[in-house]
Amino acid sequence: MRINVVGTSGSGKSAFAKSIAQKYRVPYVQLDELHWKPNWEESSDEEFFPKVEKALLSDRWILDGNYKRTIPIKWKRVQMVVYLDLPFHIVLYRVVKRSFLRGITKEELWHGNRETVWKHFFTSDSMILWTLRTFHKNRKKYTELFAREEYSHIKFVRLRNKREVESFITTELRSML
Repeated sequence: MRINVVGTSGSGKSAFAKSIAQKYRVPYVQLDELHWKPNWEESSDEEFFPKVEKALLSDRWILDGNYKRTIPIKWKRVQMVVYLDLPFHIVLYRVVKRSFLRGITKEELWHGNRETVWKHFFTSDSMILWTLRTFHKNRKKYTELFAREEYSHIKFVRLRNKREVESFITTELRSML
């Protein structure tokens, strides 16, 4: 089982991927954790790509994350890409709620990095603004990627609501094992 879970920020990628990994006892890999360094410094491709390659060496993994530039690495051996394409109003609500809660609780994400309420509600680095800018672009991007001949070896699954997500976990994944 080698699955990449993709989708816009706030679509539930991390929670979904973690739940699959735990339920089926498969290693969970989060691209954000591999990408971000302390103080919100981004890894260069020269640093990032070898980390991704190493994390995906095994025959079983659930990968959480987009990073289009990693597609040649992560989709080389992937069996399935699950696109969480939930409605815009749900995604936006989740991003606003998550941004607020992470800012209040000072939850550590990766390598000591924490988000602030200020950043998400009052700066141009806001995850809320990022979601507003990328939601529809992501939908178009994944629709186009899924249709490419070079990815015909991959099973693509598009989940559009909570019912489809739950059904996928209980029915479709079980049939893969």
